Amino acid sequence: MAPAAPLLPAPLRLGAALALALALLLPAAAAQEAEAGACHQYTNRSCEECLKNVTCLWCVSSQKCMEYPVRRILPPTDLCELRSARWGVCWVNFEALIIAMSVVGGMILIMLGVCCCCCCRRKSKKPDKDDERAAREREKRRVRQEERRAEMKSRHDEIRRKYGLFKEENPYAKFEN
Repeated sequence: MAPAAPLLPAPLRLGAALALALALLLPAAAAQEAEAGACHQYTNRSCEECLKNVTCLWCVSSQKCMEYPVRRILPPTDLCELRSARWGVCWVNFEALIIAMSVVGGMILIMLGVCCCCCCRRKSKKPDKDDERAAREREKRRVRQEERRAEMKSRHDEIRRKYGLFKEENPYAKFEN
């Protein structure tokens, strides 16, 4: 039976894991930086070759391949005009991309607005269960009150008849006989 390997304390294990991760990631990061810095080597070649690297921007008018200015959303005009700039694919320029994205975004906003308006109108027209229940209870109360009112009126009329206080249509009719 072989002796068991002693376990390293937690801080040493963490340090070993970090060292291993750095050893694996540093060469990959350096290669990516070298590749990103190598965009200018594709100048005066083809757009497809330049755009194989996602960090590169191709300018059609000057046939230059350059690093995409990641600090800005759109490349500045002194670097390359929007209608000549290509990134990602060669057949879409930034100008068309901006217009298309604006149109699509506007349509999405309009559709959301229309859907919200339709949902709100539909909800306001359609009474919910609580409203229906309250309306039914109101109607029941109104019917009961009318019944009570009619019952009280008949009782009062009965008492008026009993004591001769009932108002007739022609009060002078009893003197005619």
